[in-house]
Amino acid sequence: MKKHSEPENLISPSAHLMQGVYVGLGVLIEDDVVIGPNAVILGETEGNVMAATIMEGAVIGANATIVSGVCIGVHAHVAPGTVVTRSVPPFAIVEGNPARIIGYVETHRGEVKQQQKNDLIVAPNIKPTKIPGVTQHQFRLVPDLRGSLVVGEFEREIPFTPKRYFIVFDVPSEETRGEHAHIHCEQFLVVIKGSVNIVADDGDVREEFILNHPRVGLYLPPMTWGIQYRYTSDAVLLVFASDYYDAADYVRDYSDFQRIAKQQRSDV
Repeated sequence: MKKHSEPENLISPSAHLMQGVYVGLGVLIEDDVVIGPNAVILGETEGNVMAATIMEGAVIGANATIVSGVCIGVHAHVAPGTVVTRSVPPFAIVEGNPARIIGYVETHRGEVKQQQKNDLIVAPNIKPTKIPGVTQHQFRLVPDLRGSLVVGEFEREIPFTPKRYFIVFDVPSEETRGEHAHIHCEQFLVVIKGSVNIVADDGDVREEFILNHPRVGLYLPPMTWGIQYRYTSDAVLLVFASDYYDAADYVRDYSDFQRIAKQQRSDV
């Protein structure tokens, strides 16, 4: 459904707006959206701020407020009473004032257990996940009175040799990073300190992981939509990449990602 160029509401016939909902000028509400009682969806403003957009399948709880310029992604859920001041990614669940992401809908859990200090030296372990190609890794841990050591080997335990790395830290806990896929680049994620939640998505199935120890890591093959959120205040995330930075390798729009992923699956 295309956005109308005039400052008039464009509301899909399949959207369900309950009693008392306020919809401002220029608001776009797509197919199968559900908006609870007394929710407020703000429209265009005199300062040339665009109206809010509610995309297909989103659910807005009772008494929630969606400010002008915000886009609620496909199938996202806004909890009752939430005040949304920034755009919400597809499938995200948000709550609070201001809104923060607390989870993702239709997401399987693949939590890694916290490593215990008294664990002995353990051989590496690689196991598949619900997302084809995404693998969860546990590396060799060597505890010692002088300190502990974790070791991993590229091309043996990590399926590529990196050409680049980057480190993410000092992230406010409410912030979400990632929200993109790569056409060719492979990535491997390890949390050096603290804890980070990772969502991996192949365009059809999503699984969420908690990385909370240097011994555990997550491999993301090309064309995996990755999201990192719920950073603890001390979190340090190390990411190895198989290729040098290339802006053209990024897919940043989720609908484009779904289209490309579907095409790739049909070509197999």
